[in-house]
Amino acid sequence: MNGQVLSSPRKRVKRDPVSKVTVVLGAQWGDEGKGKVVDMLATEVDIVCRCQGGNNAGHTVVVDSTEYDFHLLPSGIINPKCKSVIGNGVVIHLPGLFDELEKNEAKGLANWEDRLLISDRAHIVFDFHQQVDGLQELEKGQKSLGTTKKGIGPTYSSKATRNGIRVADLLGDFDQFIENGCMVYDITLIIDWIAGNREIMVRFWSGVLWVVSHALSSCKCRFQSLASVYQRMFPDLQVNVEAEIVRYKAYAERVRPYVVDTVSYLHSALKKGQRVLVEGANAAMLDIDFGTYPYVTSSNCSIGGVCTGLGLPPCHIGEVIGVVKAYTTRVGDGPFPSELKDEIGELLQTRGSEVGVTTKRKRRCGWLDIPLLQYTAVVNGYSALCLTKLDILDTLSEIKMVVAYKKKGKVLDYFPANAAEVGCVEVEYETLPGWNSNIENIREYDKLPECARKYVERIEDLLQIPGESKTFSSMG
Repeated sequence: MNGQVLSSPRKRVKRDPVSKVTVVLGAQWGDEGKGKVVDMLATEVDIVCRCQGGNNAGHTVVVDSTEYDFHLLPSGIINPKCKSVIGNGVVIHLPGLFDELEKNEAKGLANWEDRLLISDRAHIVFDFHQQVDGLQELEKGQKSLGTTKKGIGPTYSSKATRNGIRVADLLGDFDQFIENGCMVYDITLIIDWIAGNREIMVRFWSGVLWVVSHALSSCKCRFQSLASVYQRMFPDLQVNVEAEIVRYKAYAERVRPYVVDTVSYLHSALKKGQRVLVEGANAAMLDIDFGTYPYVTSSNCSIGGVCTGLGLPPCHIGEVIGVVKAYTTRVGDGPFPSELKDEIGELLQTRGSEVGVTTKRKRRCGWLDIPLLQYTAVVNGYSALCLTKLDILDTLSEIKMVVAYKKKGKVLDYFPANAAEVGCVEVEYETLPGWNSNIENIREYDKLPECARKYVERIEDLLQIPGESKTFSSMG
């Protein structure tokens, strides 16, 4: 009152201390090496989570010379002491999930059945979503976005238009999964109004009987209703509804043992003091809100997606580690200010084995882009950086990094929202001397060549990540 803040005489409820969640996010356009970082950190945590995206993501982890490829599974599933959670923000292609499990099981992945947990709120990617993804790309022609055609965008569209199907729908009453569209009345809402009036009562029940009989005669399954939406847009789209219903009835029983309410599971784990690690898929510059739209993915792969994709409040977020490749790459179409279309770009692509895990497409390569990293640092609030693949630069006599974007000669103090503007910016480079030596097997920072350390320290100086410096380099 009158500008004074009055304290309540009631005692505040004391909250029990809750563990903080560590988050690993891609800081560029993906393929920074998040899977390797997560695998390293997973040895010290109890739970590793995926919070968004689908099997459009691709992480490769090498353990004892065995290469594991993950698309839907959190990379931490390799750790036998670690639970792996696929959160509500992930969209799941069940055939792809079980195929991925079988392939990695053949390589040595063991006892995953006791460690995999899948959210009942996650939406399902159907095969026709993938077909539609490809058809939509064909329609765009030369303006295609370069999607993975894994059905991720159409599935998130179904989610947004509220006609999608979730894991909980599949595992509930299967008759309800099949039947949809039949009108149901809540009699209790109008019983008082019609009581005592025989004429209204007769007309009411006659109307109900007609509606029910009419609805039953034209009743379509939820799957059919969803498929029909896309068949109206793409008349050539063929979906065998009966066969798919039989197929997904089998998948329902197959996935059932792993499905839980992951929201309550995670909150309970944090209250018990368990350590939780979140593995971001894709990367900040592919975020549907903050990336180079429309050349982005269909989910929020920045820090906000962690909260909405797992049901975690911001106060539970602790360390946010941004994974940065020592140069820049991207797969697919879209603006790329530092792209190298010369022999240096080819060298980075070859030495870095820059081929997409999911798409097998060659990645476009370019110099490290500081304005891009400054932008994603603002959005994600990194508390530390992990620099990867520094050794790929070993053979270069000089190394460049973008330090500013310009427009008509004027330095931009913002990252452009318009993709066309990003594609037209003038870039200002800073050149540093290379180290011309093999650092592949070096595991201690102090043993790096002086020029390699100066490169790392220049990145630190330009990005100015607040707090204690925890930037470290993961070679290879």
